[in-house]
Order: sequence, then structure tokens, then C-alpha cells
Amino acid sequence: MVKTILGQVKEFKKDSLITPVCMILEVIMEMLIPLLMAAIIDNGVEQGDMNYIYKTGAVMMLLAVFGLAAGMMGAKYGASASTGLARNLRTAMFDNIQSFSFANIDKFSTAGLVTRLTTDITNVQNSYQMILRMCVRAPISMVTAMVMAFLINAKLASIYLIAVIALGFCLFLIMRKAMKYFKEIFPKYDDLNASVQENVSAIRVVKAYVREDYENEKFTKASGNIYQMFTKAEKILTWNAPLMQIAVYGCILAISWLGAKMIVSNALTTGQLMSLMTYCMNILMSLMMLSMIFVMVTMSAASAERIAEVINEKSTLSNPEHPIQEVPDGRITFEHVDFSYSKSLSETRNGDGGELVLKDISLEIHAGETIGIIGGTGSAKSSLVNLISRLYDVTAGKVSVGGVDVKAYDMEELRNQVSVVLQKNVLFSGTILENLRWGDKNATKEECIRVCKMACAHEFIEQFPDKYDTYIEQGGSNVSGGQKQRLCIARALLKKPKILILDDSTSAVDTATDSRIRKAFATEIPDTTKLIIAQRVSSVQGADRIIVMDNGRVADFGTHEELLERSEIYRDVYESQTGGGGDFDQPGGDR
Repeated sequence: MVKTILGQVKEFKKDSLITPVCMILEVIMEMLIPLLMAAIIDNGVEQGDMNYIYKTGAVMMLLAVFGLAAGMMGAKYGASASTGLARNLRTAMFDNIQSFSFANIDKFSTAGLVTRLTTDITNVQNSYQMILRMCVRAPISMVTAMVMAFLINAKLASIYLIAVIALGFCLFLIMRKAMKYFKEIFPKYDDLNASVQENVSAIRVVKAYVREDYENEKFTKASGNIYQMFTKAEKILTWNAPLMQIAVYGCILAISWLGAKMIVSNALTTGQLMSLMTYCMNILMSLMMLSMIFVMVTMSAASAERIAEVINEKSTLSNPEHPIQEVPDGRITFEHVDFSYSKSLSETRNGDGGELVLKDISLEIHAGETIGIIGGTGSAKSSLVNLISRLYDVTAGKVSVGGVDVKAYDMEELRNQVSVVLQKNVLFSGTILENLRWGDKNATKEECIRVCKMACAHEFIEQFPDKYDTYIEQGGSNVSGGQKQRLCIARALLKKPKILILDDSTSAVDTATDSRIRKAFATEIPDTTKLIIAQRVSSVQGADRIIVMDNGRVADFGTHEELLERSEIYRDVYESQTGGGGDFDQPGGDR
């Protein structure tokens, strides 16, 4: 974890080294001032030598100025190093998240990743700055003050040593108790962010069902959990102040009492007693500072672990050593494919992982074919097509595109040639043209218009006042479900793929528009292999062949007419839909 975090310091190593040097210089200046102050009292005030007072005072002022300058430089470079580390950590996390496979993404919640990119990194940033400045300053200040005190008078200085040991033991117990709560706090932020994210993204549903009070209660509960944990931790930390005050005032009383006796017996000078008093405050305040540093480091340790988890997470998918850079055509072959969302086939078969989602799938699809995929909810239609663009890897068997195992391709090239319109249609903030150019960033406006005509999106875009420059709100909230689907289809077509996969991507489109889209595909992109997942038989019955999925297996594969003759599942659904609007989740009564 430490190696991972410090590995992101990178170009801020210089600032990270200068900061502690500046803090050491500041401590040296501070430690010399009490000695000069003692000299002024003993050799200037008591002797009545104003010339000595002026000279020594000038030196003290010079030391104070140098100490202030060193402190300011330490603050400047410390801030630069800590904010630079935070920037690099955010960049490293975000870059690694972009490389995640779907399997990696499944391990982390969206709210959890947001918390790690914000709250956790802020904790590490604050902790790093404190380590560079206070963690260097406090122990050096304490040790130096202790040495100085022993040089002045070992008997009186031993009072500090006893106080430091006793106070250090008490602070250790306090921190150990508080650490437990701080480690539990930050995962609670995930729940809080999840509550906010879910509420804001689904605000229309919340208002439609008048569930504002329920959402308020859920947020209050998540916020209350954080409040309770912080309260418990802070109640323990409140013991720091009284213990520190007892130690400080106890030392002052003991030194004043014993010091006065020594002054009377000429074993100690007044100036030396003043210096010891100053060093007393330096020693005990340094210890107090150290206790707060340990608390901060403890808080940030949990955050650092969570950050390191994301940075160190390796994608479950990777390119081969010499990847193939060109997909020859859109042929697709499944050879005895099993797939599970668990780690391995052995885990699945031994009952240690999840169940097999796809079981012994063998298919051969020719380039340019239009293939319909139909089946009930949970029959693994989406899981089947996700393997083609290698969003997941097969658990067993082999998936080939263009006669080559998908694992042998460069993933970027493969995904450029296998265009997927996912079940959840997502548009990004920006104009319609900017959203379309996710398919091809160099596409001309004419090319964008051409694919929009194919996807039957051109008509409604032209009705907008700003046409193709119309601004799309976050998530596409200012366009309808059907319009969003057609824009996503157009975006996928702009990639000019060899394989086009529509994962239930016309569910919000009316039947007539759906038919026009399919006709445009047949005439405009005849050489592209098209896989169309649908719930409506009418959406796939014109396909060259249709795959009927049932419980993770291929129940049948053939043309519409062939399936009507031999597939009871397909026939029942066709009859129920054409007769009464049924679907795969509501089969015919004779089944």
C-alpha cells in the first residue's frame, strides 16, 4: 500500500525532499532562541548591559526571521507536494478504471469509486502534507528540546522525560481506541454517496411515487451512521487536551518549585529556568502534535488501502504478446462455450463460484448474416453477445471472429470492428454531433447525417431548433427513450463495424420505425453481420436465422419458418404475441 501511494509522488519528489529540510531549519532556529533568551536575562538584564541586550536581541530577531522564512517555504513546498500527490493518485485511479474489464467493474460500486476519488484522496493528501511537515518537525523539535534541557540541567530535564513517557503511553491508548472507529467510518461514505447518487439519478421516479420522505429517511440514516462513528472517535480524542494540560501544568509547577530552590542555592540561573520553561512547552506540544499526526495517519491509512485497491487492480482481460491488428470479416463461431461470472470453471463446477450462465454453446454465424436472438428474461442473451467483443472472457471453449480466437486480437481493434449498442442506452453531455462522434471522432457532419437516416433519427433531429447542434443533457434526459435508442444505434453505425450487435436496442421504438431500421440495415450495410436481441418476434422474424435461448442454452437455431415448425418455445411465443401481445415471460397456456 505505502509503495503504491508513494509511487505516485513522481515529479513532486523534489518538493517532498525540500519540505522536511525547511522544517528542520525552522526547528533549529526555534531551539536557539531560548538559549539566547537565557543569555539576555543572565548577561544583559541582571548585569545591566544594554549593549549586550541589543546585540543578542538582534540575533534573536534574525533567527526568528530565518525560522519564519523556512516555515513558509516548508508550507509552500509541502502544499505543492501533497496536492501533486493527490492529482497523480486521481489520475492513476481514473486511468486504471478506464482499463477495467466488466468483471473488474463488477467488483466496485460506483459510489465506492466516487468516494475513493474524492474523500479518500483528500484524506491521504492532508495526511501526506502533515507527514512532510509536522511528522518531521515534531519529533526533531521534541528530541532537540530534550537534549537542550539536559544540557542546561539534567535533574530538572528528567521531569520532562517522565512526563513524556507517561503522556506518550496515555496517548497510545487513546489512539488505539480511536483507530478502530476511524477504520469503519470511510466505508460508510460509500453508503452515503450511493444514497445521493440513486436519489438524484432516479429523481423523476421518486417524485412520481411521492417517495421523498422515504429517500430523506434513507439519507438521514446513512448520514447518521457517519455522525455516530465520528462522534465516538472524537469523544475518545477529547482526552488528548486535558491530559496534555495536566502534563504541561504539572511540569511547569515541578520545574518552578525545584528551579526556585536551585536559583536560591545558585545551582541554576534565572535565564536557564526561563529556557527550561520554553523547552517544556516545546517538548509537550511536540508530543501533542505527534499524537494528532498518528490520528491523521490512522484515518488516512484506511483511505490509502482503498485507493491502492483500485490502482493495483489488474484488468482480467489483456492483449496477447503479439496481437492481431486486423479483423478479416464478420464470421462468428462459438465452440462448446461455457461462461460464468465466477473466476474459473473448476470453481463453478465444484460449487465454489456462481452457476454457469451459458452452457455448451456451439454456433456458426456467417459474415453479413442478420441473426435474431430471442428468449425470456434471464436466458443469457446479453451474456452471449458480450463474449463476442470480449467484454468478458469465456470460462471454457472458444469464441472466434473472422476465424480467429477473440483472445488473439488487439482488444481496441476488435471492439472497433464489433460495435455494440448496449441494453442500457447512455448519452453524454454535449451536442448530438459530439455524441455521434463517439463512434468516429473524425466523422464529418455528412457521415453523421447518413447514419442517422439509417437509424431513423434524422427526422426528429431536424425538428429540433438547433438540429444536430442540439445540446443533450446528462444521461440524455431531454430526449425520449426511443430517440435515445436511435441516436445510440447511429453512433454505433458510425464505426463502420464488421459486426453490429443490438442488445434489445429498439424496445422503445414503435414497430413501424423498427421495421424501417431493419430494412435500412439490409440495404445499407449488407456485409455487416447483425445480431439483434429482441423480445418481440416481429423484430427478428425477418432475420436470416434466429437463435432461441432458454436457461443459458441454445434451445434452437433456424429460420422463422423452421422454428415455427419444430420449436415449441418459439411457436408458443409467436402465437401469444400475434394473438394477444404476450412475450417470453408469459408463454402460451399449453406449455
